[in-house]
Amino acid sequence: MSHTPRPATGTLDVQSFIDSHRFSAYQWLILVLCFLIVAIDGFDTAAMGYIAPALVQEWGIEKSSLGPVMSAALFGLAFGAIFAGPMADRVGRKRVLVLSVFFFGACSLATAFAPSVTWLTVLRFLTGVGLGAAMPNAVTLMSEYAPARRRAILVNTMFCGFPLGSAGGGFFAAAIIPHFGWHSVLVFGGIVPLVLAVVLVAALPESIRYMVVRQYPADQIRKVLARVTGAALGAAQVFTINETAPAARSAVGTVLAPRYRVGSAMLWLTYFMGLVIFYLLTSWMPTLMKDAGFTLQRASLLTALFPLGGGIGTIAAGWFMDRFNPNKVIAFTYALTGVLIYTVGHGAGGDQFVLGLLIFLAGTAMNGAQSSMPTLAASFYPTQGRATGVAWMLGIGRFGGIAGALLGAELLRMHLGFDAIFTLLAVPAFIAAGALVVKQFSGAGAAADAAEPASKTVPGH
Repeated sequence: MSHTPRPATGTLDVQSFIDSHRFSAYQWLILVLCFLIVAIDGFDTAAMGYIAPALVQEWGIEKSSLGPVMSAALFGLAFGAIFAGPMADRVGRKRVLVLSVFFFGACSLATAFAPSVTWLTVLRFLTGVGLGAAMPNAVTLMSEYAPARRRAILVNTMFCGFPLGSAGGGFFAAAIIPHFGWHSVLVFGGIVPLVLAVVLVAALPESIRYMVVRQYPADQIRKVLARVTGAALGAAQVFTINETAPAARSAVGTVLAPRYRVGSAMLWLTYFMGLVIFYLLTSWMPTLMKDAGFTLQRASLLTALFPLGGGIGTIAAGWFMDRFNPNKVIAFTYALTGVLIYTVGHGAGGDQFVLGLLIFLAGTAMNGAQSSMPTLAASFYPTQGRATGVAWMLGIGRFGGIAGALLGAELLRMHLGFDAIFTLLAVPAFIAAGALVVKQFSGAGAAADAAEPASKTVPGH
């Protein structure tokens, strides 16, 4: 372990100070809290897909009439992310996180008692707004507390809560719906985040990098930094961040600046294509399998295998990202996803075990790539625009999820089988891989253009 001197006075680079110390118990607490936020986000996002067959049966409606319900949450996710990113860069990561977790918990709870498809659609949209605001800020906060040498694997570990939460929803739905009905899934998805929001108020800190950029009192920064590292800080008078100062003053201006423009566009395209795949499958696979002759329980369990492998894939991708070029690592993983998705549609041969295994492997690669995208975005942008950059990638990319959910409804009308659907879904995986290759070789963000190296400073008191 390297050692950074503890200054009695003078300047202290907060990121270098964090990098020079072990990953502390307090950082583990931040990781666990952010993991829980993302996990319940994944649970609530996928919940409608798992309850759809039971809902259709109880209400006596056509499957295709749930298309607006499926897409409503995704529109909410997009708008929540787009607006929450700039807000978090302005008022702080913690404040937006707490409010968004409370909001989507309350809306999910209300959705359990929706009396009609119209109310279901409205409440799912509002739930999506809260979900969309929570995830990018959890990613941003964790990335700003992680040591640089382990940032990718730590943020990816946190983000794998999303596919695990989504998979957990499938197992939970399969176990509880036969006994308590579809309402119980949404009640659970509402109560848990309400409790979590209270815990976040007491236990979650504000981002130390945000505090420096926004010139919080030096004593306040010193207290948080000491708790994070467990080290005495003496009386450092100035705290800095050693990063290039963006030419643009606003967070939005930073994300759209010439230095970041190409990279931003490629991140958006990649995430869009990934979500076309993810949301079509998580939203409609249970229904498609039920139509193919599987029982509701078997359909839910097989669908749950797709996000279940995400934990393995995400942690493995983070490990490689910390050691090799991150853009190339994730581009390769998307290309592998395309191959595996095609194989799912053509290699099952009617064997349920083989089908389950192929779904698991495809999900491992798919979720490993997709869950690594927020980490890739967080490392691409400076502190001033990081929350906005991550959030806009997630928000704009969410329209891919909307397209996937609506495409699934259309494919149901066309009565396409597994082979045709999975052949079509291999195409966006290869497009995603190509976009990251373009980002890598465009040189976007590789060198400072006309911006000046600068230190964000906070004078002591």
